[in-house]
Order: sequence, then structure tokens, then C-alpha cells
Amino acid sequence: MLERGAVIGFEHRRMVMLFSMMDGDSEIPCAISNHAMDQMERVPWTKDDDREDQFLRLRDRIEQCASRKFLNGALEGKPRGIVLRSIDFRE
Repeated sequence: MLERGAVIGFEHRRMVMLFSMMDGDSEIPCAISNHAMDQMERVPWTKDDDREDQFLRLRDRIEQCASRKFLNGALEGKPRGIVLRSIDFRE
């Protein structure tokens, strides 16, 4: 299970909230799409300036999902990291 890392911030260009998780001493870069967070809260759109507050409200659930993807080896991108999309939160 991964441990909580840092909140990096909202990246407007990619429309994702960046954060990290820790695997021991190794930092794992992570991102969650704005669409995924809006779907989790069942809202049509959240202002970019409110994305960090939204992430903090949803942080526990987001980090649980990131840990599951990590354990399943679902790393992608360069550097290798975890990208969470709305499909990752469908029940």
C-alpha cells in the first residue's frame, strides 16, 4: 500500500490535479483528471481555482484508487506514474 505524498497542484494545460504517493522512499508521480473529480462529486464543472480544495475533499478516495492501480502495476507515462480517470472510480 502506498503512503500519502505531496499535493503538487492543478495543471491547467493537461486539466489534471498533480500529487504524489510514496512507496517507501520512492516518490510516485500521480495525476487525476478534473472530469474524474467532478464526477465523484456529481457536479457539472468546478472552477480551476477550486480544484485543490476539491482534491483535498476527495483525497482519501483518490489515494485508495491510486494505491490499487499501483499494486496492479498500472503505471504509465514518463516518468512512470499513476493517472486516474473517471473510469477508475466506476462502481
